[in-house]
Amino acid sequence: MEKKTASTRMQGILDLFDMQTTFFAKAIEGISEADMHNRLNTQANHMAWLTGSLVQQRLSMTKETSPGLTQAGEELFANNKGIQEDVKYPENSEYLQDWEKISPAARQAIVDIDDEKLDSEIDMGFMKMSYYDLITFTIYREASIIGQLALWRRLLGYPALKYD
Repeated sequence: MEKKTASTRMQGILDLFDMQTTFFAKAIEGISEADMHNRLNTQANHMAWLTGSLVQQRLSMTKETSPGLTQAGEELFANNKGIQEDVKYPENSEYLQDWEKISPAARQAIVDIDDEKLDSEIDMGFMKMSYYDLITFTIYREASIIGQLALWRRLLGYPALKYD
């Protein structure tokens, strides 16, 4: 697998991306569909929403380079839509299929992006930021969501996330 990036600033980002790519499947492994929707009588986002949000976020990394990619729950997460009550979110198998489909394109986008593009500004409608800032935030948020999924595993009585 290619480890050299067009911009040296992206090398560490690529390493984190690769780790998180493998952690994702482990974070939802063995979780029942009922538990994926269990909020434990709180207002917290359940695992099904967290998982779909993570897939959608990674999908957004591919919008310019692979515009045709979508996920099974696209309409549930479009435009940063929050959790919806009484909605059945996609099953783990669908999320995993989408993750495996989207991740190579997102990885290639990280490998190929150059300093000029990283320094350019993206207008997100509600704010502007550089592509570099957007990508670093995206990678940070991936780690945060995987951490939340790992915590949910324990709260719901499942074995801890294995990082091996």
